Amino acid sequence: MFTNVLSRNNVAIRGDGERTLVLAHGFGCDQNMWQRLMPHLDGFRLVLFDYTGSGGSDLSAFDLDRHSRLEGFAEDLGEICEALDLRGATLVGHSVSGLIGLISAVASPARFADIVMVCPSPCFLNLPGYAGGFERSDLEELISLMDRNYIGWAQHLAPLVSGQPADSELSEELRRSFCSTDPLTARTFAEATFLSDHRDLLSRAAHPVLLVQSERDSLAATSVGRYMHDALPNSQYEVIDADGHCLHMTHPTQVATLIREFTGV
Repeated sequence: MFTNVLSRNNVAIRGDGERTLVLAHGFGCDQNMWQRLMPHLDGFRLVLFDYTGSGGSDLSAFDLDRHSRLEGFAEDLGEICEALDLRGATLVGHSVSGLIGLISAVASPARFADIVMVCPSPCFLNLPGYAGGFERSDLEELISLMDRNYIGWAQHLAPLVSGQPADSELSEELRRSFCSTDPLTARTFAEATFLSDHRDLLSRAAHPVLLVQSERDSLAATSVGRYMHDALPNSQYEVIDADGHCLHMTHPTQVATLIREFTGV
């Protein structure tokens, strides 16, 4: 079973440090999105993987029922940690993976010592008393665009995520990543990411959490980061003077420095 899990999620181990970092990618991406950060994480043992339905994972293992909710991806993550018998690791989650990691950590606290969330959001929706950044109708329209024009959707979303022009190297890299994902699995993950509300989970966090936010992020504003900082029992909130939603790609040195200071490695 363990061998199947590691194969299913295309798990890779890099480095041999005493402290393990589990690098969990965000929606529309895969483990290759950590390539800019990894050179700055020497001295750590790095666990990389692709969520079921993403990257080099086994697409046949994608389950519409299981993976229509973030809890299903958290189950994937938990099974990877179990297969590797992880104890006291640090979860580094980009965007929605911050919340996926938190779901997994609440379910199995011993697996993690702490959590680093890069540009996270517990809810992208504008709701009474909470500004997530988007009206539900706008997000539903963005998701429906995936059905009508998948390439156009990827071209529209990439610069929004990168915070850079559409013809920039990073936007192009993200566009290619989005386009390489199977449309059905991408749409299912998108709905689970953008239409869910996990704010109630924040107060249940038992681990120290480092929140790393971008000053100008079209997907997760600094007000969302402050909301999370106030709601989490034990958190540290850091804002980097940057554009976009991918700080691990645009500012890897600064992100790595914050990870080292937070973990003491």
